[in-house]
Amino acid sequence: MTTKSLITIKGVKDGLVFLLDDQCEFIDLLRDLRDKLEHTPHFFNGPIVYVDVKLGARSITEEQKSEILDILKMKGNLLIRSLQSDDKVEKQPDYQVHTVTGIVRSGQVLRHQGNLLFLGDVNPGGMIICTGDIYVCGALRGTVHAGAEGDHSAIITASLFSPTQLRIADVISRPPDEWGVTQTQMEVAYVDNGQMQIDKITNLQRIRQDLKMFKGV
Repeated sequence: MTTKSLITIKGVKDGLVFLLDDQCEFIDLLRDLRDKLEHTPHFFNGPIVYVDVKLGARSITEEQKSEILDILKMKGNLLIRSLQSDDKVEKQPDYQVHTVTGIVRSGQVLRHQGNLLFLGDVNPGGMIICTGDIYVCGALRGTVHAGAEGDHSAIITASLFSPTQLRIADVISRPPDEWGVTQTQMEVAYVDNGQMQIDKITNLQRIRQDLKMFKGV
């Protein structure tokens, strides 16, 4: 006797559609989704693929939605575009970044709600405080505090990475000579297991899978 698959994957012009059975137990649905991702590797290798998830008549809680998304995000090239249930489509929120240009001089503090792209230098004694991510297109020699309201998933990047101090949520950086950075270059700072980590900017998509990534042919 053949067991009915609870997950159907269809290719469309601009991505994939996941059709999820709406009659089975939710725990069985999650198990089948994991199995499908593990045993259909040819769909999930290569460049970014946009995915629309259709739940049929099934209504799900926020926790159940997170469980589905967490499984799909295990494949780094899947970018979830929408969740659809009973003809109601829930779009994933767009990633918004506010842009400011100038110089943050010693004694100055720039504050922002959300994600910030700063085009300019942050001098020693200068500070940026932001509730979201901070991207500095310039020299970062001052202090920056991302995720200021407790968001440990926030990140900090800079073109020239030589800060006085980094802070993400309540995690404060170690002195620069302990970060393992041997030269001033474009880096990204993030929190992993409660510790500040520094990595190459090219690894940003591994750290933040909600960001879109370009891959050349």
